[in-house]
Amino acid sequence: MSTFTQIAVAPKVLSLVIAAIFAGVALQMPTAVAAPAAASAKSEVKRFVLKTGMADGKMVYLDEAGKVNPVLRVNQGDTVELVVSSGEGAEHDIAIPDLKLASKKFKGGSAPVTLRFKAEQAGKFIYICTIPGHRQIGMEGTLEVAAKAGAPAAKAAPAAKPAVAVAPEVPPAATDAVSIAMDPNAVPAAIADQTPQLRKYRIETVELNGKLDDGTTFTYWTFDKKVPGPMLRVRVGDTVQLTLANARNSTQIHSIDLHAVTGGHGGGQHTQLAPGKEETITFKALNPGLYVYHCATPSVPHHISAGMYGMILVEPEGGLPKVDKEFYVMQGDIYTKHRHGTKGHQDFNADKMMDEMPDYYVFNGAVGALTKEHKMTAKVGETVRVYFGVGGPNKISSFHVIGEIFDKVYSEGSVSTVKKDVQTTLVAAGGATIGEFKLEYPGSYLLVDHALSRAGKGLVAKIDVTGEADPSVYKVGLK
Repeated sequence: MSTFTQIAVAPKVLSLVIAAIFAGVALQMPTAVAAPAAASAKSEVKRFVLKTGMADGKMVYLDEAGKVNPVLRVNQGDTVELVVSSGEGAEHDIAIPDLKLASKKFKGGSAPVTLRFKAEQAGKFIYICTIPGHRQIGMEGTLEVAAKAGAPAAKAAPAAKPAVAVAPEVPPAATDAVSIAMDPNAVPAAIADQTPQLRKYRIETVELNGKLDDGTTFTYWTFDKKVPGPMLRVRVGDTVQLTLANARNSTQIHSIDLHAVTGGHGGGQHTQLAPGKEETITFKALNPGLYVYHCATPSVPHHISAGMYGMILVEPEGGLPKVDKEFYVMQGDIYTKHRHGTKGHQDFNADKMMDEMPDYYVFNGAVGALTKEHKMTAKVGETVRVYFGVGGPNKISSFHVIGEIFDKVYSEGSVSTVKKDVQTTLVAAGGATIGEFKLEYPGSYLLVDHALSRAGKGLVAKIDVTGEADPSVYKVGLK
């Protein structure tokens, strides 16, 4: 049994996917009932015990009776105690922004936290989880404070002075940040077996501070500490045994949904794993092609943007035609608290993600990953194949190689048909393509999204080609 199904309130299968994909859509919270009559009782201590969990595909707070995001009712002057723990193992907190109150963060295995305060102001106040994306996927409820009988009406607040804009403080870059950029040369060898085999893979989900740009770090969520995660390679008809493990020190639940898998939401239904847990799924590779995989835990676009995507190649019978070089490249869009180019440690920004306004576009996880850190090289006369995918979560790519033409394109990752002589190919978010070209002239060939303003936000890769120049192919001047 998967870890996900053991939590306090198991989500409905269909609603998990719907809620995950449309995580940013306004959520319907329990309808607030009419406010109670003004309180006349003496002040007392009101204690509420809450636990986080999942319900109908949403991440929520649950009371001891299992009620989702319960309305917490107290009287003005009461002392309120909110005792909260993590029921599903992920990291959370509880905050009441209008009252400037927030608890410490907590997660599975840690002791419950207590937020204690006096309800001095009557009214209705929203309580939320401040972890990026958690409020958007359901962690929001109401605290109702009934006015004490005979209490004087609140005085009107004095007119506010014009606000002075203050630049938000940027934390220093994380000193423990490491490279998360996947080497584009890390392509598994072509499969020689002609009969179906059992293929076994093990992947660990790891959260870590990574290098996003020069002087800039970011907290990535990854498959095997790299972005994208490892490229998997199997043959059509193979049986694949995949074990997914969530690192013990993770703060979030993670999972995997492989677009190459038929059933079980691509594996996402049965791999919802709390920190320290693991699960194995077995599937048959029924259809050849190049397929994306990604995390399928709410908020799904947050997990993807933070780096949780990769690809699996299902080779057709007889394999793909032999080429000289193969490269593994994926595009992603990242949303940060501070604008592109800000030095320091960047936090994820859920609102920018929902508005689809990325601060960074990256190949293989980071700015400069495929220009400064990892090299792609080839020689004149060689044929190059690029396995290209878009993790997203939001943006489509107009994939193009400056100075080359694709001799072959396997559109949308399908190996059943081939297009020839293609300049730019469209790749959907969560989609893939395979592009091939023979190198006929030396030089540097730039891989870009032809929405070219994105190059200024980090979206450039390079293949360096050596060899003898053929003036019949290209030359400068009249001689």
